[in-house]
Amino acid sequence: MRIAIDTDRCIGAGQCALTAPGVFTQDDDGFSALLPGREDGAGDPLAREAARACPVQAITVTED
Repeated sequence: MRIAIDTDRCIGAGQCALTAPGVFTQDDDGFSALLPGREDGAGDPLAREAARACPVQAITVTED
């Protein structure tokens, strides 16, 4: 799995970090960011749910 965040679309709602805190965080400006080394979701089953929870669909999860 590969996770990408469209930083131009992100509004900083934080739903991703609340849903999958082992994969997502928020940067100093409050926008979504992946934790270091978690670009593949680190096997967290909540990564896909976090993408669905994004109110502006800024997160894309694709299969390798």
